[in-house]
This record gives sequence, C-alpha cells and structure tokens, in this order.
Amino acid sequence: MCVPFPHNKTSEREESKHRHIHFVSPSLSLYTFQDTMAATVKQMSLIVSAFGVASFFFGVIAENKKPAAGTPVRGNDGVSVTCNYPSDPTVALGCLSVIFLIASTVVGYLSLFYPYKGKVVPQGVLLKHTSFTAFFNIALFTAGLAAMFLLWPIITEQIHLTSNVHLDVNYECPTAKTGLLGGGAFLSLDSSLFWLVALMLADNAREDYFEEQEEGNKGESNSDVGVM
Repeated sequence: MCVPFPHNKTSEREESKHRHIHFVSPSLSLYTFQDTMAATVKQMSLIVSAFGVASFFFGVIAENKKPAAGTPVRGNDGVSVTCNYPSDPTVALGCLSVIFLIASTVVGYLSLFYPYKGKVVPQGVLLKHTSFTAFFNIALFTAGLAAMFLLWPIITEQIHLTSNVHLDVNYECPTAKTGLLGGGAFLSLDSSLFWLVALMLADNAREDYFEEQEEGNKGESNSDVGVM
C-alpha cells in the first residue's frame, strides 16, 4: 500500500516568496540605478561651465599661436609666389574650441528642459517668464555669434594653408584676420555664462510651478472634503 507523501504548504509559500523576491529585485535595482545616475541642476551647471571654459581656453591659445604672416617665395617662372607658413596648431585648436562651444550649447539647452527628479515642466510654462526667455534668447544668439567668430578665421586659415600658390609676385601671404579667434573665445565663455543664468531662472520657475500645483491639489482636496 502506497502512503501519499504529505504536502508541505510552508515550503511552497517560502519558495513562492523567494521567486517573488527574485522577480522584483532587478526592477528595484534598476530604479535605484536610475535615481543614482539622474542629473541634477548643479551637475548640469558644472558641465556647461567646463565646456565653456574649455572652448575659451582653446580659442585664446589658437589666437596666440596664429602667425602674423607667411613667407613669400617667388617661383622660377617669375610670375608666381608660394607662401610658406610656419607649422602652428591654430586650425586644430580652433576646431576644438568650436567643438566645446557646441557641447556647451547643447548641454545648456537640454539642461533647461531636463526632467529633474523625474518631474516634467511644460516648455510653455518656462517661456512665460520674461527673464528666462530673455536670457534664453541671449544665450542662443551669443553662441551663434561665437561660432561665426571662430569658424571664419579657421576656414580662412585653412584656405591660406592649402591654396598657397598665387599668380601675383606682390602677394604678401597673409593669415586669418587677427582678433577673431580671441573674440570668439570670449563670446563662447559669455554664452556658457548666459546658459547658467537661464538655468538658474528655469530652476526658480520649476519650483514656482510645482508649488502652484501642490497648492491647487490641496485646494481641490479641501473642497472635496467640504462637499462630503
């Protein structure tokens, strides 16, 4: 005669509990990871500042390294001149300045509308604030102006270096216009500062928006209690 093995309900409950724990724990760790990796206003401001300072740094060095002019060498034909320019990192440093300017602008723009702590604020709410809109537009305009000041001498210098043979015996072998790289570097730094001011104003607008939302929710709950 076969005796049935008694069914242990306690062990089944423990096993199901362990299964449930193993199923939930990855999601909990994922949420913890996301909370840890979430950006803050302070972190965004530091990134924008670092990119702006780097763009300024490379732009100023590019301006200082730029030669005043090349050396004209007359060709054997008597009608052409070959310009010999000293080796300098002006174009490379200028390109780095532009890259960091773009990075500062992109991060600065995204930092204004980033959902900090998972809370999203409509763009229309931020743009209603006059001071925020003013500094937002100033930051965009300054970034565009800085890009123009940096790109113009970089492109001009590259053209001088590559097209260095001229059919003019009086050609003086000039370089890019002096002062543009330095001016672009200062404008790039100014742009990052304007992004920081806009970020500060956006943070204040976010706090005001959420305070109004909380007060509105409290008012609705109190009115519901009064009706009941």
